[in-house]
Amino acid sequence: MTDDRYGDDVLSGDWKRSARPVATPTDAVRDLVVEELGSGFTGAIVRVSSGLVELEDWKGRVRAFPLSGSFLIDGAPVALRVPRAAPAGRARTASGSFAVDGARARVARESRIFVEGRHDAELVEKVWGSDLRIEGVVVEYLEGVDHLAEVLAGFRPSSTRRVGVLVDHLVAGSKESRIAESVMRGPAAESVLVVGHPFVDVWQAVKPARLGLSAWPTVPRSIEWKHGICDALGWPHDDQADIAAAWQRILSRVRTFADLEPALLGPVERLIDFVTVD
Repeated sequence: MTDDRYGDDVLSGDWKRSARPVATPTDAVRDLVVEELGSGFTGAIVRVSSGLVELEDWKGRVRAFPLSGSFLIDGAPVALRVPRAAPAGRARTASGSFAVDGARARVARESRIFVEGRHDAELVEKVWGSDLRIEGVVVEYLEGVDHLAEVLAGFRPSSTRRVGVLVDHLVAGSKESRIAESVMRGPAAESVLVVGHPFVDVWQAVKPARLGLSAWPTVPRSIEWKHGICDALGWPHDDQADIAAAWQRILSRVRTFADLEPALLGPVERLIDFVTVD
């Protein structure tokens, strides 16, 4: 007998199949964004019926594909299946917290969370609304951070009237950072917490994959950001009603905290903790 120093023939088996990544079984739940491998069509699941899955892309186009087809999520293969019934267990809120059955909203605290605009408030409400009602925290919007010092002077923060502020585009050297630093050096600094995210607008805090995008479009500084985004995506942007409709399309893709960027999640959680200290 001779010793086979090279071992088995590496081509003797099905080497092509063994090199293929295994598709992960995945429930075809509504709003899950997937890519159909054959066509490259990417969209959110809007319906599963009769062995077909319907996808809607960011332009509102809907196409149907066999549920047994080949799909990708973030480049990884998945095998879509009809969603299974959820196992019995403790429900969670959109923020990931355990839901409290039968809980009533707490009487509003004197403390408040301020955000820059209506879209920020609507996004916070959609993800953290259940938690805020149980904690008795009201979210108000400033209509721009330029008014922050004036709003705080009227609110008169104290140890029992804490204020948390969420600021867009809070990056070094920005106008927003200078305003925040000024407030945090002011007389009510111990009762005020200003945090923010790095995005130009809170729209960017929604993961682009939720819209079937690999990244948010880049908008030149000479163009108003929201109008530039709508233009790049082929959405109407002639007036404020168009911008509002675009935001509602984006907001509709948000289901839970997992659809948001971590750079927003951390600051919001910090604010809630700050204003709910008893």
